[in-house]
Amino acid sequence: MKVLMVGSECTPFIKTGGLADVLGTLPHALKEQGADVRVVLPKYETMDDHWKLNMTHLEELDVPLGWRNQYAGVEYIEYEGIPVYFIDNEYYFKRSNLYGYDDEAERFVFFNRAVMEMLVSWEWTPDVLHCHDWQTGLLPVFLHTHYKDVEKLHGMKTVFTIHNLKYQGIYAQTVLHDLMDFDEGMMREDALEFFGNINFMKGALNYADFITTVSETYAEEIQTPYYGENLDGVLRKRSNELVGIVNGIDDQNYNPMKDEALAFPYRSSLIKKAQNKMWLQEQLGLPVRKDVPMIGIVSRLVEQKGFDLIGRVIDDLLYHDDVQMVVLGTGEYHYEQMLQWVQERHPEKMSTHIRFSEPFSRQIYAGSDLFLMPSRFEPCGIGQLIALRYLSAPIVRETGGLKDTVQAYEEDTGEGNGFTFANYNAHDMLYTIRRAITLYQEPASWQKLIKNVCKSKFTWKNSATQYMDLYRTMFE
Repeated sequence: MKVLMVGSECTPFIKTGGLADVLGTLPHALKEQGADVRVVLPKYETMDDHWKLNMTHLEELDVPLGWRNQYAGVEYIEYEGIPVYFIDNEYYFKRSNLYGYDDEAERFVFFNRAVMEMLVSWEWTPDVLHCHDWQTGLLPVFLHTHYKDVEKLHGMKTVFTIHNLKYQGIYAQTVLHDLMDFDEGMMREDALEFFGNINFMKGALNYADFITTVSETYAEEIQTPYYGENLDGVLRKRSNELVGIVNGIDDQNYNPMKDEALAFPYRSSLIKKAQNKMWLQEQLGLPVRKDVPMIGIVSRLVEQKGFDLIGRVIDDLLYHDDVQMVVLGTGEYHYEQMLQWVQERHPEKMSTHIRFSEPFSRQIYAGSDLFLMPSRFEPCGIGQLIALRYLSAPIVRETGGLKDTVQAYEEDTGEGNGFTFANYNAHDMLYTIRRAITLYQEPASWQKLIKNVCKSKFTWKNSATQYMDLYRTMFE
């Protein structure tokens, strides 16, 4: 099975979010199952010079872009056995950030068209073109329109993965002719039209052979108006070709036994984990107490992640309950301010850090007993998976991938690996946090819970098996 993964970011080359983690790890898991996997990315200026200096220049392409042709270079590097190709154009990608520019539509129309031109020029033709998020949404569209007569591409299938339906690539209708070389015939419900504009992601949802998203529950949720971001009708129409496959984590990278960021490596020892908590307490200037439960939060500080719920009840929690909390992240200014003010009011219980540090995040996972993720919506979520790996019991709202990976602990049966609440309600969250704190004070019950946490395995091997099954299904 030959698979070409196309996305806008990928670890270790360039990263702004979870998409990069998927592109950086899933190909390796697919390769272990026998697939010939390759990856294509834009060549960004902000990539480390180490990568750019070790690239090999392969070819130059003339890329049609509306009424003109643009240059694209194709650069190559092999990373841990995976061939990675970079589309080079300094006008579009030699910038200080990956996203957020006024010509975003032009940049990614160019990227999609350059990938198609590269496929035409290659001797190697993938069986599956696997596209990730709106930045690659035009690939299935172009395959069935501008490139429909290219014989070597006739057998190729397309898979489009939704990582977050909220971000769709919506632009003015003028993009159709000026950049895509389409006429008004593509302004149809079953093509690119979206409330008078054009929508990259909608194009992929209409034209891809199969659609995946990053958890089973999210696949169900996005077919409803509440979660569907005005695309629920399209997704319901394609429900037979829509599947949810939960993301994994690299369990060798996230390994508390080998993690160099930790003061005390451990595998399943709660004694060693408690030593990490007391070390972290000392570093943060919090009272060093083994018996107090610590709640960790590592997150973007945005409304999606439930910080309006946290803001409503955090003073109540810290004033009345014997608990400590440590928060790491950046985001919306009013949430940053809110969390800093909470620390000022409760300096013995709260430690707020408005920044991001990968080593510090791992120290929080290792030092916390509980990990809070009360998201309004969460396609998959990686925080709860890392928390489980580091034996921090998640407290989550039952949505998307959080619902699929965290099951509420039941004292009667001894089953479950965390704590959950269903309604997007601050006091439901507060009740659940207090239930977790109470259980922490019951050593026998807590040890049962942690045994379940130890058994929670979310590796890329499981996800890759499901993707390989999906790829094969398309050729049956």
